[in-house]
Amino acid sequence: MSYFSHLECSVPCGAEAYDPRVEQHLCTCGAPLLARYDLDAARSWKKDSLAGRESNMWRYRELMPLFDGEQPLTLGEGWTPLFHARRVGESLGLERLFVKDESLNPTNSFKARGLSAAVTRAARLGARVLSIPSAGNAANAMAAYAAMAGIEARVFMPRDVKIPFIRECELYGANVELVEGLITDAGRIAAEKGRARGWYDVSTLKEPYRIEGKKTMAYELGEQLEWRFPDWIIYPTGGGTGMVGMWKAFDEMEQIGWKPAGPRPKMVSVQAEHCAPIVRAFENGAERSELWQYARTVADGLRVPKAIGDFLVLRAVRESGGTALAVSDEDMVHDMRVLGSQEGISAAPEGGAALHALRMLIRDGRVQSTDTVVVFNTGGALKYLDVLG
Repeated sequence: MSYFSHLECSVPCGAEAYDPRVEQHLCTCGAPLLARYDLDAARSWKKDSLAGRESNMWRYRELMPLFDGEQPLTLGEGWTPLFHARRVGESLGLERLFVKDESLNPTNSFKARGLSAAVTRAARLGARVLSIPSAGNAANAMAAYAAMAGIEARVFMPRDVKIPFIRECELYGANVELVEGLITDAGRIAAEKGRARGWYDVSTLKEPYRIEGKKTMAYELGEQLEWRFPDWIIYPTGGGTGMVGMWKAFDEMEQIGWKPAGPRPKMVSVQAEHCAPIVRAFENGAERSELWQYARTVADGLRVPKAIGDFLVLRAVRESGGTALAVSDEDMVHDMRVLGSQEGISAAPEGGAALHALRMLIRDGRVQSTDTVVVFNTGGALKYLDVLG
């Protein structure tokens, strides 16, 4: 059964609950909306019911945005491997270093999770055209799920995006428009065109359901670690949906009795040295970030100069006792190579950035040798081979 009940403002601002059976995007105050569930009733849902379920993220469908009788649009996303990175761990003095390898999702990145959930809900709501601004991987995922649903896909990407991202969107039949500037410029143009035409906007945190797909990463960590949660989660952060989703999942798991109350993993937000609005806001003690001027990095997924859900990312980092760190392009590419040469993992620059952030935490004495650490590799190397030249 489904425990999905309503949507509510993430601030909250005092607005009444929103009905998820009709199309919803942002709250009237402009803040993102969050999916909510009847968690009291969900306490009757037991972990042992997961045995024998399908090996994808919809194994947690009771706390996913589905109503009774609905089926998800799935390409097998989720349930990605959690590798015990013994060789890299030994080189760093860590006994329990794990890499959650999201490159093995459909379309080669973690974006498949969020877009599976978002497109599933959009299809059930009767959407005819989906629109997304993207630096690459989110567009690929949206285009794939839109193709599966038989819905027209409109993609807006910066003109300097890597060619493989463009070609993959075209492979799935999407209409691609290249935009001068950054993802924020692509978002502005997508909104201007889509608003007049009634397109369904699946931008990061401008609809409530991409978070729900991403939160399943935390459920999987619990299940894969036999419900002993890590001390640290090190996560590359662009728009921040994954960070927000996992923090939401920890709250849900505590309320339904799947996670003991007490310390949650320390959440580490990792950004690029020349596009680090979350890091700067964290260091300045600010609740929201400021637009990062002249953003640049080889990690396209980290080139987000301003995230609409920045305050939710910062909230997760601070409440967990974590931190926010910036990594140079040179260091992230170096650790892409380390993950490949020492563990056989095809890592995007974002994954390399997360590994280098771990080095920084060890150097500063924050991560101890007995800590359990999970580093997220959010995508594969094949679309980034040019940075290895």
